[in-house]
Amino acid sequence: MCVLPAMVAAIRPEKNPFSVKGRVFCDPCRATFETSATTYIAGAEVIVQCNDRVTNEVVYTKKGITDSTGTYTIDVNEDHKDQVCDAKLVNSNHPTCNEVTPGRDQARVILTGYNGIASMNRLVNAMGYMTNEVQSGCADVLRQYQEFDEDN
Repeated sequence: MCVLPAMVAAIRPEKNPFSVKGRVFCDPCRATFETSATTYIAGAEVIVQCNDRVTNEVVYTKKGITDSTGTYTIDVNEDHKDQVCDAKLVNSNHPTCNEVTPGRDQARVILTGYNGIASMNRLVNAMGYMTNEVQSGCADVLRQYQEFDEDN
């Protein structure tokens, strides 16, 4: 009887989970991208969602929460080779930064080992929220980007 569990463990392939990692930011300047004024949101909810490529039906969902640095890590144990997967914003618990930044509410993530990527880590583009009103000092921040653009 003691040998059977050991044999099953030896035969069963070892699961190496994919590790989906990203950050959730707060844009106080409503610039729609990360700036030097950007902060990161602790406690924001994010999901990884996979849809069937043909029917677009949701076939997998897993939730994660950002840590004190605004970073989330969601472990996914299954290979989703024929599915379309995205990390998506769910909720910001920040009282003044809870408006979704247009175009930054989700990011594509490839969750298959059959694509040539050696690492099991999947780094996702940052997603973000904006404050309801532009904060003071943002004109100077955005001016820096304008000056940089004019130099080129």
